[in-house]
Amino acid sequence: MSGLFNLLIVEDDATLVAALKLMIPDEFKIYVTQSPDLIPDHIFFHAALVDMHIKSQVGEIPDGPQVITRLVAANPQIEVVSMSGDLNRQNMESAIKAGSQRFLSKPLSAEEVTLVFEKILAYWQLRQFEFSSHLNINLVGSSPATESLRKKIAHLRHEKSPVLIEGETGTGKEVVAHILNQQEGKIPFVTVNCAAINENLFESEFFGHMKGAFTGADQNKVGLAEAAHGGDLFLDEIEALPLSQQAKLLRFLESGEIKKVGAKESIMVKTRVIVATNQPLQKLVEEKKFREDLYFRLSSQKIVIAPLKDRLDDVATLAQYFVDKEKPRRNKVFSQEATIAMKKYNWPGNVRELKRVCEQLVLTSPLPMIRPEDVEKIINTSSPLIPVAADNYSSLADYIHQQEKNFITLHLKNEKDLDKICDKLKISKSNLYKKIKDYEINYG
Repeated sequence: MSGLFNLLIVEDDATLVAALKLMIPDEFKIYVTQSPDLIPDHIFFHAALVDMHIKSQVGEIPDGPQVITRLVAANPQIEVVSMSGDLNRQNMESAIKAGSQRFLSKPLSAEEVTLVFEKILAYWQLRQFEFSSHLNINLVGSSPATESLRKKIAHLRHEKSPVLIEGETGTGKEVVAHILNQQEGKIPFVTVNCAAINENLFESEFFGHMKGAFTGADQNKVGLAEAAHGGDLFLDEIEALPLSQQAKLLRFLESGEIKKVGAKESIMVKTRVIVATNQPLQKLVEEKKFREDLYFRLSSQKIVIAPLKDRLDDVATLAQYFVDKEKPRRNKVFSQEATIAMKKYNWPGNVRELKRVCEQLVLTSPLPMIRPEDVEKIINTSSPLIPVAADNYSSLADYIHQQEKNFITLHLKNEKDLDKICDKLKISKSNLYKKIKDYEINYG
């Protein structure tokens, strides 16, 4: 892994450079220059550490801002860190204006330098899918929204506070959670779907129980929180957690302690909690459906994933990625016209829907090249809505909810296989169960 990424250090203090080499992760190949005039132009630098007071000639004005501007112009993706002992606000702002992403104060803290460059390393590794080898999980796409998402994920490397991931169904919230975990190394990753946990069994499932704690507890049980000790606990569909259980989750987040059902003593558990929701929690707080104190505790680190319709530049890359996963058994490529057809669709089911469409295209397209007519046969089909008189409802929300209820009822009437219904509606099975319960829909 040594020397995979190029780091330029622009600094004329040889003692400091020697110390920096011990702080920087081994994955960086380090280039050092003591003068801005000697920066090599033939090397692609992934990152740079620039002394704001570096000078080309003795007695001249410091060249730090000009060096940063030059590096960013040569490679807009470069991660620039500036440093100085002069914490004058104008000096710091000039660095940021020139293109520096971070500013470190001298004397440098070894721990801070290491942490900063580990986050930069995480970003470049994400760009090169370094963490996809054992789980085959990638963050695919090059749109501005996806690049911003990569940087946000990388910024959270080695951070232990809770992470809130918000995004529509099918945008890839679980993928982001996995990548957050993978960039920490080989640590536990425990997944919990809150919508699938029986409210009465929450404490037993989440915290564990002791043998004999209740009828049927014939042995000690390790809870999900304890199983995630030293790693990450991913709580999907956190909005489905009842208010009574939200209070227990909040206590755990604040204290780090769990008490198994039937146990006399509490134990400490160290785990980062990552939660995901397809509904804006702030809105649920306003509706008194989610605890405000828990929301504030969870949202200190927040990631919002844009829907696919807002990052259509990713469609072509994602589509070919999903098709390529079928190689060498099936070899297909998209024609330019097919890609254009894909971009005209607004993808209500997001990346999950795109993946399923690609899987169908691989099976149904007769030629090695996927044509626009092959695409249109799949994504232009839709089920009709049951008409609803809008003037019978007091608000837009009520009208939309009734439309959704009717839409789900229609599918349940015509199809008994819930997996097939979920495919058509582009929602998870747990989400379908929740809607059936919320709308009191009878099916069987």
